[in-house]
Amino acid sequence: MDGLDGAAGNEGVPGTRAPLTESPDHLPPRLWWLLGALTLAWGFNWTAMKLALAEVPPWTFRSLCLGLGSAVLFLVLHLGGQKIPWPRGQWARLALLALLNITGWNILVAYGLTMIPSGRASILAYTMPALAIPLSVWLLGERLTAPKAIGLALGLTGLALLIGEGYAAIGAAPLGTLIVLGAAATWAFGAVLQKKYPVAMAPGPYTAWIMLLGGMPIYVGAALLESPRVLAEVGARAWFGTAYNVFIAFAFAYWAWIKLATSVSVTVFSLSMLIIPAVAVVAGILVLGEHPSVAELSALALVLASLATVVIPARGGRK
Repeated sequence: MDGLDGAAGNEGVPGTRAPLTESPDHLPPRLWWLLGALTLAWGFNWTAMKLALAEVPPWTFRSLCLGLGSAVLFLVLHLGGQKIPWPRGQWARLALLALLNITGWNILVAYGLTMIPSGRASILAYTMPALAIPLSVWLLGERLTAPKAIGLALGLTGLALLIGEGYAAIGAAPLGTLIVLGAAATWAFGAVLQKKYPVAMAPGPYTAWIMLLGGMPIYVGAALLESPRVLAEVGARAWFGTAYNVFIAFAFAYWAWIKLATSVSVTVFSLSMLIIPAVAVVAGILVLGEHPSVAELSALALVLASLATVVIPARGGRK
């Protein structure tokens, strides 16, 4: 596969990524604002998606999000005078990363959200570190320190609570739960490969390219499986949810996520985002009238506790 093994092409492009060995082992204070903005953007997005998917079919919804979101980002970069390099020699890398981080994640989450509450779906989705951390140790050689191990154990315990509740309720894990867990798995694998096979491109153009490429299978799916005529009957709440996704969750938040993901280790950025489900659960209660179960609230407390293991640097650690 061209550009998958060895050094990435376009090595001279400004803003290319730092070597993996330079990744901080905690979230630096200079990135806290970015995590805060991403937390709010993606936390409220679970409610926005629920509003949109109540009326817009999944493939059509994701086509609008990815197509318009990438177009907005390309336009903003162009108007801002930022160079948008042609990914010469890096198509294989981009295609693989887009398939995992964009295509698989987005379509699986969209289907899962039609089956389970938004708060529960967000908690399940952000169990991604349970897979990403072991993969990063295996494929990237990252160190599994004691704080990281504690954070991983907390996340796994939260996941076990949710799965256990599903079995107790109906004798088997609900399909929606399994679908969202599948989304978390694609995201985890994609996040690790994103560090193993970095694309020589600044975060802005890289985000725009993978959104565009990752959306292509979804555009085809929408054309084959759904009719655009359904959009004529979509109400204001669904359009609001779709617009929120295009401008906030995709054009901005995906850039913010990639900025974080390429600035610190896989373990750190994975665990740092575990605060996002807290916002999603609160938004689901306030906007959608959802009522989280005791198991869901307990799982949320566990994943929030794991956040402290990477946000607070070890004594004597790097700033």
